[in-house]
Amino acid sequence: MRVVIQRVTKASVSVIGQIVGEIGSGFLVLLGIETEDTIEDVEYLANKIVNLRIFSDANGKMNASILDVSGQLLVVSQFTLHASTKKGNRPSFIRAARPEQAIPLYELFIETCSRLTSKKAEKGVFGANMEVSLINDGPLTIILDSKSKE
Repeated sequence: MRVVIQRVTKASVSVIGQIVGEIGSGFLVLLGIETEDTIEDVEYLANKIVNLRIFSDANGKMNASILDVSGQLLVVSQFTLHASTKKGNRPSFIRAARPEQAIPLYELFIETCSRLTSKKAEKGVFGANMEVSLINDGPLTIILDSKSKE
């Protein structure tokens, strides 16, 4: 499971011109699920994300988590995070999980984040063509992978 986390002052996701998820200050999380992912990957990344200390504390140092600042989460599925460009110029998505495996893990990830933050995590629509808007705060963008633990 791979995520791209962007610290934002606001973000939203729309499908066919309708906003389906929207947040103020917090994280936009782009979530890619691969064939070998399990519940353990969900738990690892959800815990890591909500405890990342990448918000400024009272002294202006990056030392506060999303929990500390009462931030929000917007989670958007993005299978292209598992693109392989090793051969040729057309990406292969063979490592990306099929919807029958990915959707339950996507929903569990959102539920887990909501439980850990005690706030409803907003979300996109799995498999839809989405338009994501954001104001990146910093900019600050971090990539995490549950397999490499980085």
